[in-house]
Amino acid sequence: MPGVFVFLWSTGFIGAKYGLPYAEPFTFVSIRFAIAGSVFAALALIGGAVWPRTPREWLNTAVVGVLLHGVYLTAVFIAIHRGTPAWVAALLTGIHPLLTALTAGWTLGERIRPLQWLGFVLGLGGIGLILWRTGPGGAALTGIGLAACTVGLFSLTSGTLFQKRFGAATDLRSGQAVQQLAAFLVVLPCAFLFETREVQWTGEFIFALAWLTGALSMGMFTILYTMIRKGAASQVASLFYLVPPTVALEGFFLFGESMTLKQIIGMMLAGVGVALVTRTPKARSG
Repeated sequence: MPGVFVFLWSTGFIGAKYGLPYAEPFTFVSIRFAIAGSVFAALALIGGAVWPRTPREWLNTAVVGVLLHGVYLTAVFIAIHRGTPAWVAALLTGIHPLLTALTAGWTLGERIRPLQWLGFVLGLGGIGLILWRTGPGGAALTGIGLAACTVGLFSLTSGTLFQKRFGAATDLRSGQAVQQLAAFLVVLPCAFLFETREVQWTGEFIFALAWLTGALSMGMFTILYTMIRKGAASQVASLFYLVPPTVALEGFFLFGESMTLKQIIGMMLAGVGVALVTRTPKARSG
């Protein structure tokens, strides 16, 4: 499950790069949320899923949807639409595990072991090496791109912690329906206020929309919520250290982007960091 999750999450940045030439970001994600929310609602109704019972449950579920879907995904799409390379967006939001570790202790009562802190440091160092590119072909990062990635980073962290604390008992089908539709209701007005809402229904856009909606909005987030329920939030968050190296590899094979020695070393450090953070300590005998 973790390996599939890392692969699917990484393809979200690639899918955005493929689809954004044919639709503006708010319009793109609005269509995505509307389709995913409708499908999840149908699945929940057909399968007899339990819906939130109290106004507080409805509100908590909607908040997670706005943070993880509405704000985080839209921010990443805006950054890539404004020229931020996909791998740079992945790297900047890849600091998410460190923020989660710093906040999980006092929000969820999770204990971070010394080896886990070492893993976070190594992972962050790996991210820094990959991001440190100079010379021809170096990545350009605009102020809007940096601001969007920063907003997405904090939304991803807070949404993960909020889901861990308040979303454990929510049915994944009905919960996802509420989250996707809540994100849709938040983002759609922005499409009317700031965009033309024109869409070029090319084969590339339809493929990107289908992949981002089916494999990611429906498949990947279901895997994410399942892992959050079964493991500590800080351990799940550490998997995000593997996303930027994966995006870099995908960019190399799909777009011919070269990788430097620093990037390769950074990938190795990130992998070691994830191994330390997710390692389960052996129980003492006797």
